[in-house]
Amino acid sequence: MRFGIISTAKIAREDVIPGIQRSDHTVAAISSRSRDRASEVAETLGIDGAFGDYETMFAEADIDVVYNPLPNALHAEWSQRAADHGLDVLCEKPLAVDTAEAVDLFDYCAEQGVTLMEAFMYQFHPRTRRAREIVENELGEVHTVDASFKFALSDHEDIRLDPELAGGSLMDVGCYAVSAARGFLGEPDRAFAHARDSRDSGVDTNLSGILSYDDGQVASISCGFDGPRRESYRVEADDGWLEAKDCFGPDHDQSVSLTYSVDGREVTETFEPVDHYQLQVEAFADAIESGETPLVDQAETFGNMRAMDALARSADTGEPVEVASPE
Repeated sequence: MRFGIISTAKIAREDVIPGIQRSDHTVAAISSRSRDRASEVAETLGIDGAFGDYETMFAEADIDVVYNPLPNALHAEWSQRAADHGLDVLCEKPLAVDTAEAVDLFDYCAEQGVTLMEAFMYQFHPRTRRAREIVENELGEVHTVDASFKFALSDHEDIRLDPELAGGSLMDVGCYAVSAARGFLGEPDRAFAHARDSRDSGVDTNLSGILSYDDGQVASISCGFDGPRRESYRVEADDGWLEAKDCFGPDHDQSVSLTYSVDGREVTETFEPVDHYQLQVEAFADAIESGETPLVDQAETFGNMRAMDALARSADTGEPVEVASPE
């Protein structure tokens, strides 16, 4: 399949475009608000087509799929515009600013007859699938999950600090922690969170929260833009535990591991380097070609957004919030 990229964002340049190029698919075009910038990136990365605006690329480029890494507040608008041209859409996480917008976007794309998927690349890494398999099949009853994604954001002008663009640590990296917790525990019933704005930016630069379940299970969520990098999840069960570090964004040439213990027997499993961006692209293209539902489907996206919405509301009000139930 032929991909068109909207924007020259870092994640596109350094991760997704190389991932596509390692696959059997191609990047046929890239667009930017600056034609010169698009041309520069196209030349550097070996992309044939460069366009000075997104709409022109949709209309004129020979592409099948659009990859959308624009700022969060622009995801829905430009994914819809791509769908208007009959183009399937792989859109960066979070897919939308809230659950309602995500629902509208999936409905819109369905009406246009195009496939939409939220780009949660870590879910395509073999370690993620293996961790969920171990928790489901080898550990006993799980009672606690702790998931965290933090890093130091040094640029005080970064778009992730802009409330008009739906910035904030929950939206940027907290969505991974929420996704990990839900992957082990399912959909939570309530949320309670506290947020800090250390930059006086109008968005959360740190957030800590609890997702609780009616059966007593609890997930602890933490995310932030201050302090050293931390990517981890740990699952605690009645008879053991499972833990993984560097779990959301390992490099394509980085081997990774997970460790788990059942009844005192400790095991570490190591995974050879893979490019989970490449695996994501290949799985998305296969779903389009086969007409099957993508791995990260609308139910997965809606579940994550509902939990994030509840955490955000709780942080705003200082009170526990019920997580909305699927309709």
